[in-house]
Amino acid sequence: MDAALIAAMDEEVVALREKLTSAQRVAVPFAELPIYQGQLQDLDTVIVQCGIGKVNAALATQYTIDHFKPKVIITSGVAGAVSPKIRVGDVIIATAAQQHDFDVRGFGYPVGVIPRLSSSLFPADHRLVELAAAAAGKLNARTHQGLVVSGDAFICSQEQKDEILKHFPEALCADMEAAAIAQVAALNGIPFLILETISDQADDEAEDVFYETLPDVLAGLNSVIEELLGLLRTGL
Repeated sequence: MDAALIAAMDEEVVALREKLTSAQRVAVPFAELPIYQGQLQDLDTVIVQCGIGKVNAALATQYTIDHFKPKVIITSGVAGAVSPKIRVGDVIIATAAQQHDFDVRGFGYPVGVIPRLSSSLFPADHRLVELAAAAAGKLNARTHQGLVVSGDAFICSQEQKDEILKHFPEALCADMEAAAIAQVAALNGIPFLILETISDQADDEAEDVFYETLPDVLAGLNSVIEELLGLLRTGL
């Protein structure tokens, strides 16, 4: 398999799934893990709707690696802006991901550090980051590169944002799956990339704005993904 595209929600995968040629739904032992296989931009591609949250994301990623053996993993979807320089519709190309809600300060570890693991920060593949930047550039998308943080919480208040920035001052945005996917991909030695688009400012209006912006911001992100897959086609 050339590429695996993993996202949490149906809204994040449906447009790309509809563009698969020779598409077929794959039978899996988990009822809530829809997986579709086909060709996208002439690449053998599997599209995985992992479900919301880090456990669902990790389970789906490991299953995908075990059963499809993708050469690259790309996770995409919407996220809330944490950095004040990020705006709705911006595209985030993650250079690394970390869990913002992993907290064992009681044993002397900083927030985000997973004890007895060699690293808790998972860098994205440099080549994929460069190709994603080139793809976004072709479409004149407003992009940022940097840290994405994940946790099992929808960030929708300034208090939550401030708490994240207290421990992760370089964080650009927050989602609920990317760091888990990154960790599983990294531990399996699979090159991975995280592409996010900003649906809201992770503030008190986030719950309403999220649904208002979803169709437009995802359309822009999916254009970047298709352009990226086209660039990948010559190198896989």
